[in-house]
Amino acid sequence: MAESTGAIYTAAGANLAIAVAKFVGAYLTGSSAMLAEGAHSVVDTTNQLLLLVGLKRAQKPADARHPFGYGREVYFYAFIVALFIFLGGGLFAIYEGAHKIQHPEPPADATIFGHAVSGFWINVAILGFSIAAEGYSCFVALRSFQAEKAGRSTLSAIRRSKDPALFTILVEDVAALIGLAIAMAGVVAAQLLDWPALDGWSSVAIGLVLVGMALFLMIETHGLLIGEAADPDVVDAIHEAVRGEPAVRHVNEVLTQHLGPSDILVNVSLDIDDALPGGEIERLVGRLDGRLKAMNHEVKRVFIEIQAKGQGAASVQTIAT
Repeated sequence: MAESTGAIYTAAGANLAIAVAKFVGAYLTGSSAMLAEGAHSVVDTTNQLLLLVGLKRAQKPADARHPFGYGREVYFYAFIVALFIFLGGGLFAIYEGAHKIQHPEPPADATIFGHAVSGFWINVAILGFSIAAEGYSCFVALRSFQAEKAGRSTLSAIRRSKDPALFTILVEDVAALIGLAIAMAGVVAAQLLDWPALDGWSSVAIGLVLVGMALFLMIETHGLLIGEAADPDVVDAIHEAVRGEPAVRHVNEVLTQHLGPSDILVNVSLDIDDALPGGEIERLVGRLDGRLKAMNHEVKRVFIEIQAKGQGAASVQTIAT
């Protein structure tokens, strides 16, 4: 969680500074793309605060009403963040861009400290600052995400990640950089071609990027919200650890589920030697419970069922707290 929190604070600080700069630029020049980018940065800042709330609430201890804890709180807040990006960033940018296409205006010049400054250069300067700040935030998020990759591609690592706070920040930063590049291209092209409507088209393109990113995040967080199994490598390691017990004749089933980014529930169904006495069964269950938790620190709860192969009636079960 420390990597997620650090990346979130960095992104929130960068986006707050960027939002102020963009709104100042939009006010001074009337740029639609700049206004859309400003709204995008405000949404991003709000989203990072929501993720921090989710991480905080996810740390609440289990109670009688929620015996498995509150780890999935972060999944809920990550889904809300994706919804905010879709509504507050993407749709607003598309609406604002469509309005500017219908009523195009060149960027207005402004007077700063008694000097007339071209609106075009104001936009370019603010976008340049925003790209630098957003690039640093993206670098911090990507560096924090490296541990998740484990030799996989970034997209594959995101698909298999169970920490939505971290990959949401990374996806947001990438979307922001793409949006800034589009805004810069739109502002420059509108100036060079003397075609103010391009500013509006760039705003629409920014909105489409945000909508696409939001839909991607919704799909990813939806799977976590309803319950996802642990990484296949973790499941395979559990299989191997259980098969290592001489008394285990067959592993009927291994079920896993993430109750939070670092909280895995494991349910194992075993067929063991029928001649094993009751005391040995208890010791077997205790060994497996300890071994699975020691093997992976994210395994917090282990349920072990002893049952005949192909049958559903469990005779022994242990619950780890």
